[in-house]
Amino acid sequence: MRDLLVVGHLCIDYVSFRGVSPRRALGGPPAYTSLAALAVGATVSIVSTVGADFPREYVGLLSSAGVDTSGLKFVDAASTSYELVYERGGRRLRLRSLAPPITPGDIPRGRFRAAHASPIAGELSVEVLGELRSRADVLSLDPQGFVRGFDEDGYVHGVEWMDRRALSLVDVVKASSDELRLVSGFSSLRRGVDALHGAGVDVVVVTLGERGSIVSSEGVVYHIPTCKPRVVVDPTGAGDAYIGAFLAEYVRGREAVWCGCVGSAAASLMVEAVGPTPIRDTDEIVKRASEAWDATRKLDIGDALIF
Repeated sequence: MRDLLVVGHLCIDYVSFRGVSPRRALGGPPAYTSLAALAVGATVSIVSTVGADFPREYVGLLSSAGVDTSGLKFVDAASTSYELVYERGGRRLRLRSLAPPITPGDIPRGRFRAAHASPIAGELSVEVLGELRSRADVLSLDPQGFVRGFDEDGYVHGVEWMDRRALSLVDVVKASSDELRLVSGFSSLRRGVDALHGAGVDVVVVTLGERGSIVSSEGVVYHIPTCKPRVVVDPTGAGDAYIGAFLAEYVRGREAVWCGCVGSAAASLMVEAVGPTPIRDTDEIVKRASEAWDATRKLDIGDALIF
């Protein structure tokens, strides 16, 4: 049994950061999530659909790192592709092309300790989540692709999404604060987290950028600080790296708050390079996670409302 199955579109990203001309890079949660999980010692498989335009060197990068890419399906269509422009105070996204959706039949047979569903443009259905539920001891969801709408030019805007049938299948949800608001319907962090727990989710992780992250589990909410990177070269995929390392520890039975510290450490290392890059310095992950652990604090309800 493998530790983790990551399901969602790999994509071709064109990233512009701090005014630099756009650089083409491998993108998509299966890349960032799987490489971070590998760095923490997990065995990882991916399921994705890409087009004939998808660079074979991207597949080679993942395979050579140790990712099982047998679930990668090539189709006669364009791959999913995004433009990402990082500007002061935020990120602007534009969808350039969209690959066909992933279907329940694309999910491999066998069992996994955890499966992570992470759509980026609505390519997963509730039926796919149901299939993953039957294949995994733990099912994790990043709802980012469910809360993205697109204008006629492909620019992304937020849309509300609250599918209780889907959430009832899920054990862990990882979302940004904006995504949590769109999923739960609440601007209050506390009420948003409670809404997901009320839908049946056991562990809620909310990433807050430079302000760190919130982990809510078993009635207790923790604030985990951001681990400081040496340099920020490309912030793309930080949240995906976070959940990959988180789940690698979670399936070993570690406390959710420690898993969040490891996730923060892995994310801080991932942003030090362009695109998804294998993390070789596992000792540094442990060091940064331990520092985050020492600075983590439990929140009461009043504290939680300030984030």
